[in-house]
Amino acid sequence: MSVDEGDAAGWKGVEHKDAERKDVTPKGCTREGGTREDVERKGAVESAAVEDLLHDVIRRLWPLHRTIVRAVERELQGTGMTAGEHALLDALRTQGPRTVPQLARSLDLDRQPVQRWVNHAADLGLVVTAPNPAHRRSSLIQLTTEGSEVMRGIQDSVSAELRRGLADLSAADVSTALRVLDRLGEEFRHLADGSHVPPEESGNPDIQDATHTAPTQPTEPSPTTP
Repeated sequence: MSVDEGDAAGWKGVEHKDAERKDVTPKGCTREGGTREDVERKGAVESAAVEDLLHDVIRRLWPLHRTIVRAVERELQGTGMTAGEHALLDALRTQGPRTVPQLARSLDLDRQPVQRWVNHAADLGLVVTAPNPAHRRSSLIQLTTEGSEVMRGIQDSVSAELRRGLADLSAADVSTALRVLDRLGEEFRHLADGSHVPPEESGNPDIQDATHTAPTQPTEPSPTTP
């Protein structure tokens, strides 16, 4: 081996050892730098920030619901419908003919108010009952031609306002909002029906009990908007 080749081999050996030395992580530290305690502390801070943001979302839901109801009621002037009946007809518009129990489940309400809305909408000529092939004693509720036209007119008006007022929101923004609201709804349904195991019964004292409760369910659902 020539002197130059020997020197090259020697330098490669030194570089290899340096690389190994750089890869060594001190005990109790992570490769990104800082101790594991630092990483855990950072994770706890981020988790607390998310919780604060979620509480802010929850605090806005009730006033937002009332604001949407008032806005829809304004759109409904002259139709004879309430905001609840609008939500009912919108469910029929998007889901097709449904039974009263199916409508009640989709609106997360008892059957009684839903049946009253169906009766009033029928009096207005906006819905009719139809035979149910799956169950002879449970009729389907479906929109009439007039009901479809009324809902289309309201939908077009609301859509135009949303396009004008919320043009700065992207599809990704709205998709994220929907995902968060769906997750919140799922969590609060668990809290409402008591399906979560309390910490004292779980055997894990580290599990924190929920400190917030679900908002009181309004008498009329928030109408579905496009």
